[in-house]
Amino acid sequence: MTNALAGETSPYLLQHAENPVAWYPWGEAALELARTSGKPILLSIGYSACHWCHVMAHESFEDPETAQLMNALFVNVKVDREERPDLDRIYQIAQQMLTQRSGGWPLTMFLAHDDQRPFFGGTYFPPVARYGMPAFRDLLARVAEYYRDHRDELHRQNDALMEAFATLESPPADPATDLTDAPLVACRHQLERSFDRTRGGFGGAPKFPHPTSIERLMRDWHATAGSPEPDLHALYMATLTLTRMAEGGLFDHLAGGFCRYSVDAEWEIPHFEKMLYDNGALLANYASAAVATGEVRFARAAAQTAAWLLTDMQSPEGGFYSSRDADSEGHEGKYYVWTTDEVRAALEADEAAVFAARFGLDRAPNFEGAWHLHACRSIEDIAGERSEAPDAVATKIESARAKLLALRERRVPPARDEKILTSWNAMAIRGLAVAARALAQPQLADAATRALDFVRAQLWRDGRLLATCKGGRAHLNAYLDDYALLADAILELLQARWRSEDLEFARALLDAMLVHFEDREAGGFWFTSNDHEQLIHRSKGFSDDATPSGNGVAATVLVRMGYLLGEPRWLEAAERTLRAGWSGVSRQPQAHASMLTALEEYLAAPEIVILRGEPAQIERWQQELARLYAPRRITLTIASDAVGLPAALADKPARGRAVAYLCRGNTCSAPIDDLSVLVRDLRLALSS
Repeated sequence: MTNALAGETSPYLLQHAENPVAWYPWGEAALELARTSGKPILLSIGYSACHWCHVMAHESFEDPETAQLMNALFVNVKVDREERPDLDRIYQIAQQMLTQRSGGWPLTMFLAHDDQRPFFGGTYFPPVARYGMPAFRDLLARVAEYYRDHRDELHRQNDALMEAFATLESPPADPATDLTDAPLVACRHQLERSFDRTRGGFGGAPKFPHPTSIERLMRDWHATAGSPEPDLHALYMATLTLTRMAEGGLFDHLAGGFCRYSVDAEWEIPHFEKMLYDNGALLANYASAAVATGEVRFARAAAQTAAWLLTDMQSPEGGFYSSRDADSEGHEGKYYVWTTDEVRAALEADEAAVFAARFGLDRAPNFEGAWHLHACRSIEDIAGERSEAPDAVATKIESARAKLLALRERRVPPARDEKILTSWNAMAIRGLAVAARALAQPQLADAATRALDFVRAQLWRDGRLLATCKGGRAHLNAYLDDYALLADAILELLQARWRSEDLEFARALLDAMLVHFEDREAGGFWFTSNDHEQLIHRSKGFSDDATPSGNGVAATVLVRMGYLLGEPRWLEAAERTLRAGWSGVSRQPQAHASMLTALEEYLAAPEIVILRGEPAQIERWQQELARLYAPRRITLTIASDAVGLPAALADKPARGRAVAYLCRGNTCSAPIDDLSVLVRDLRLALSS
C-alpha cells in the first residue's frame, strides 16, 4: 500500500510513501481536497538526513492508530525542505511568530483549509507526553477541535500574522545614504566577541562551522596584510577554527568531509549527517587557508574533503548528491564509531598503538560506549614519546586509516539522498574550483566541469533553471539561490580553466535573475520568481543561514561581472541590493557576511587580471598567481585562440607572447609582458 508520495523524486518523500498516513505532496490536489472537505492541513516538513524526522516518522507516522486519527481529522501534506525551501522559510517564520520558539525539523504546522495560513505549530512531538510536550495524538484531537470551534478567532489571528509578515522587510536606504565600511568594521568586532578563544568557532554548543564567518575573517586579514599593522588576530580566529574543526570529530578522519555541526563546544561529537553544501563551502575555506598560510594541515583537509566529494557524492552523470544520513541501521553515528577490539583486530600492533594515541582510543569512550575518532595528540608528540621519526609515525597512521576505511565500507552505510539540487551543486562546483587552483589539482576542476555540464544539460530549460533532479526527472521552478550561487560558481570555475560558453551561461543566469527575481522598486531580489506559485508570503531575505544569502551572493557576482564585462546595469542592480538590505546589514552585520562581501567589493572594485597567450605560457603565469591568497582578485587565463569573447575581453588581445592586463574598476593597464613585473605590481597594490 502506498499513498500519494509514491510518484515523487524526493528520497525523503519516498521514505513516507508506505506510511499508513494518507500523505500528499504539496500541490493543487492536496489544497483542493482541504478546500472541499473543510479539514485543516497538517503540514510536515523535513529532509532525508534529519535524525528527529526519522524518530517522529517511526513513532507516529508508521503507527496505524496515529495515522487513522491524522487521516480522519486532517489533509496531510509532506514537504522536503530541500526541494521546497520557499515553503520551509515561510512556515519556519510562522512557527517562530506563533510559538515564540526557535524552529527546526521536523516542522509540524497546522494550516487553515481555505488559504493555507498557519494557526498552530511546533517541531517534533512525541507519541506520549514527555519533554514538556503533549502526546502527538492528544495534540491532533485538540487542534482539530479548536479549529472547528474557533474559526472566527483564528481568522483574526491569521490577519495579525499576515500583518507581521508584511513588516519583515525593512525599507531600503535612502538614495542620499552613504554606503560605508562601518558594517565591515562592526562585524569584525562582533566576530571577536563571539569567538571561542580556546576551541575556535563562534558561540557555544551546538557549534556550527559558519564558513561565511571564516571567509569574512580571512578577507579582513588580507585587506590589512600590506599595512604596517596587519589584522593578524582575524587570521588567527579563522585558522584556529579551521584547525580545531579538522582535528575534531566534526571531520571524518577516515574518508574526509565534514558533518553538519558539533553537539558540544569542543568539536568532538558531531550530528553525523554530512551535507553537500557544508562541504562545498568548507572546501573553499580550507583551500584558501592553505594558500594564505602555507600550512600543510589545511591543504590535507581540503584534499581529503574533495576526495570524499568525488568518491562518495558525485553521480556517474556528474552532478553531486545532497547528503549522507546521520543514522545507519536505526542508530545515529553507528557507521562511524569503533571499539578498541575492532581496531586491534584490523591493525598491526604498532599501527594500533600510534592510531589509538592519535585519535583517542587510548582514552575513555566518548560516544555511547564506543569511540568516535578525533585528533587528540600531534604526530610529533607521539613520535617523540616513541623515539621514532614523525614521518614513520605518519606512515603508520596513514596505513591504519586505509585499513579501517576499507573495513568501515563493509558496514551498512547511512542512506544517501541522491537528489541533485542546483544551488548545492553550485557550492560544490565553487569549492572544487577554488581547491583546484589552490592545491594545483586540475582533476578537481574537471570534476567541477562535469557537474556544471550536468546542471546545464538537465536543469537549464528555455532560459530558466529548475531546482532539483533525480533519476533523470528535473522539476520545480528554481529559486534565487540557484541562479546567484551558480553564476558565482561559474566565475570561480572560469578562473581554474576557461570556456567561453560558460561565461555566456553565467551572463544568461544573471539576466534571468534580473528579469524574474529583482524588486525594481525597493531593490534586492525575491527568493521566488515572478511566475512562481503564489504562496501566503513572498520572502526577500538578506541574512545568511546554513547557506550564503542569495541576495549577498547575487550582489557580489553582479559587482564582479559588472566590472569584468563593463555592464553598468549589473553594477546598479548590486547597489540597489545593498541599499535594500542596508538596514539589516547595519543592525546585525555578523548575520550578513555574504552581503558584507558584496559591500566590500562595491566600495573598492575587485582587481581583475586577464592573461592572454599560448596555453603553456599563460598557465605558468596562472600557477604563479595561484600561489598568492587574493580573495578580491579575478584571474582569467584565456588562450590566444579563444573564440566567442565579449567585447570587454576581446579588446585585450594576445600579442604573440604571454601578456597580462591588470584592471581595477573601469581602468586597465597597458599589456604587461613580464611575470615579475606583474607580481610586483600586484604586491604594490596590496600595500597601497
